[in-house]
Amino acid sequence: MHTTTAVAAFSYGGPESLRLIDVDAGEPGPGEVLLDVRAAAVNPIDWKVYSGRMGADPDRLPLRLGAEVAGVVAAVGPNVRWLAVGDEVIAWPVRGGYARRLVVPELATVRKPRALDWAPAAALLVAGTTAVHALTATRTGHGDVVLVHGGSGSVGRMIVQLAELRGARVVATASPASHDDLRSLGAVTVTYGATDEGSLVDRVRAATAELGPVTVAIDAVGSDEALDTSVELVEDRTRIATIAGFARAPELGIQLLGGGPGADPGTEIREAARAQLVELATDGTLDVHVTRTYALEDVAQAHADSRAGHARGKLVLIP
Repeated sequence: MHTTTAVAAFSYGGPESLRLIDVDAGEPGPGEVLLDVRAAAVNPIDWKVYSGRMGADPDRLPLRLGAEVAGVVAAVGPNVRWLAVGDEVIAWPVRGGYARRLVVPELATVRKPRALDWAPAAALLVAGTTAVHALTATRTGHGDVVLVHGGSGSVGRMIVQLAELRGARVVATASPASHDDLRSLGAVTVTYGATDEGSLVDRVRAATAELGPVTVAIDAVGSDEALDTSVELVEDRTRIATIAGFARAPELGIQLLGGGPGADPGTEIREAARAQLVELATDGTLDVHVTRTYALEDVAQAHADSRAGHARGKLVLIP
């Protein structure tokens, strides 16, 4: 029996519902491995599932949280083909990743190079595969001018970098505090929200005057401003995608990507991207920005910070 400490939500609501519990991590079954978790990333979906906005069925409680982790293989089950005890891996998608030990499918893992630190390793795949999916779905390539709404978030920063690698030019919306960081990644920056410089459409047009018209828009915010700007600037609506605008995407005729109702999950695209993302992060081509790390005991604070929405990058738990 492998006893471990894990995090679970015992009610629907805010971070105050989170508790540390002692559970049996279980024995790895066929095709599974037991991980000693070294880092677990915090993603918005983690707190959305217990906020009540995605349903509040009491029979689902307590809810284990966490979809992406990095750790060391502690035990292997029957029919494991590629991994051995002591191997360092990144695992996604997993269930209940906020834990000190966790059984995961071998097929959910990719090897973690020793040169890649634990926190960025755990923070890489959800944001990175989402970015690859968005760029693939919008057919982004050399010569495109890509508008990224929410460029300073973890997904937005990935989209900026990966679009540049594809030969596109990027215009990213963000608060002024994030502009220097986005410029360092190669993006042209535009402030979102109300300003004295006209509408967001006007500001984007001014910013792209020398680049040419916007050909692709990817929305990681879901605001009316982001969606309305996208459909006004991009002629081909099949080249507009959102990972957040669930309510309006169908009426606008744009692509809805991710795990929500009616969205394209892009499972094959995302899974195929994992190894390349690890390589790019390891050699420094792709910057995985970890804003802050937390002890497992401080998970409520990590979720409070995530829900506040001001983190430029990823938040990571260190069990």
